[in-house]
Amino acid sequence: MAQNISKIDLRHLLANPVHFLAFGFGFGLAPRAPGTLGTLPALPLYWWIQDWPLMEYLLLVLALFLVGVWICQVTARDLGIKDPSGVVWDEFVGFLVTMTAAPSGWGWVLGGFILFRLFDIWKPWPIRVLDRRLSGGLGIMLDDVVAGIFAALVLAGFKVWMG
Repeated sequence: MAQNISKIDLRHLLANPVHFLAFGFGFGLAPRAPGTLGTLPALPLYWWIQDWPLMEYLLLVLALFLVGVWICQVTARDLGIKDPSGVVWDEFVGFLVTMTAAPSGWGWVLGGFILFRLFDIWKPWPIRVLDRRLSGGLGIMLDDVVAGIFAALVLAGFKVWMG
């Protein structure tokens, strides 16, 4: 479960490029709903890559995931917190996973955003198990990727249902 950050010199924290990325370009430092606000920086990237061929899209998401494991590990270690609430690189990647095969359009983006946030917040099985049992950068990242997979499956179901 994510832990809050308190009494940290934010200027020093954000001056480090690794921490700056981990905190979602600063969005993760919001006092309320850091995960939701931390997902927002993924929107412009998604709009840019949404029409890429599937393999290229997935390779970028995989690269962002692998970099994220390292980024989140370093930031959590440096802060001495298992899963800092402000670290939102995992939300960034989880949202991109959600949108992997989504149709174009604002409605689908909004639906994917809401579904991803719901799965990430509710943490149904096995997301909750991953969140509790895995640690380090992999633990921080993996539960959000699985939340993204769940949200993507629901979006795909809506797509089929709507014809």
